[in-house]
Amino acid sequence: MRTRTLRFGLYADEQGLAWVTGLVQEAARSRGARLLGQEVRRELPGSGTGLTTAEMYDFLAEQWFYEHPGRPAGTREPVELHVRLACSLRTWRSIRKQVLTALCPEGDAPHACRVPWFAA
Repeated sequence: MRTRTLRFGLYADEQGLAWVTGLVQEAARSRGARLLGQEVRRELPGSGTGLTTAEMYDFLAEQWFYEHPGRPAGTREPVELHVRLACSLRTWRSIRKQVLTALCPEGDAPHACRVPWFAA
């Protein structure tokens, strides 16, 4: 087993972030992966891009306003969720797929995302 990282860009408030974190933890638990740690990054120091988290994921805020016209964003902000796991590559892929399916259960059909996301 190696240490592997799941990374998601999110436009979320604390409740949305907790929901996504729970999805990742449940997927890891159901696949027998060991959760080594998680971090929510509001800034991306040393990312090599010179961009802030808000700049990296500004399209997610645009997505929110497009999908929820007239609704205020509340306390939502662009963040990056990093989750470190001890697992095989096959298990990592399975966990990632399970989380993506839970984030977007409608698949390619038109819908509004509960939490706009980007999987890195």
